[in-house]
Amino acid sequence: MKPLEYPEPVKHLILQLKQLPGIGPKSAERITVWLLRDRAESVMQSIAQSLMLADQEVGECGVCGFFATSTGCAICDRSGRDSSVLCVVEQATDILPLEKSGAFQGYYHSLRGRISPLENVGPADIRIDALMSRLRQGAFAEVILALNSDVEGEATANYLMELMAPLGIHVTRLAQGLPAGGGLESADELTLLRALEGRRSM
Repeated sequence: MKPLEYPEPVKHLILQLKQLPGIGPKSAERITVWLLRDRAESVMQSIAQSLMLADQEVGECGVCGFFATSTGCAICDRSGRDSSVLCVVEQATDILPLEKSGAFQGYYHSLRGRISPLENVGPADIRIDALMSRLRQGAFAEVILALNSDVEGEATANYLMELMAPLGIHVTRLAQGLPAGGGLESADELTLLRALEGRRSM
């Protein structure tokens, strides 16, 4: 006897939910069952409408790479920002924590990735050409590389520094080291090395 399975539409919904980051097979099944069991039609309709609206109205800013709508980009179109400083990040979502800190008032450039030979991602696969085009216009005096401090992030940062060297732009990196509230006993060797290298006078 064939084992009992969910109907095809239910299996299809579970399959789609499993593709979302952070949603495993069990979570996808639980969400699907909850939606169908409780007949949360208003929730399903709201989710469907929100997905359609986002698909139709949200895109990528052609300048900075952040999320943009038909009304423009909330970063590039905002007046009062410091036009002499550009902060380079790996992903558009990396911009939000920097903005929430309130410490940076310049402009951003999302690379939409990082150089990773193991994943077959080279310089041509991310937004490096767009970055260099912005820098050659001569508007920025400083570029801050706010990239991850792992192997791929370091490789990307080094590659960018070589490209930017002939432009004469001041290039900096975010300070790295011990997190606030962290102790020496929980820090790894690389973190301690960065903390020592980045020490400052009191």
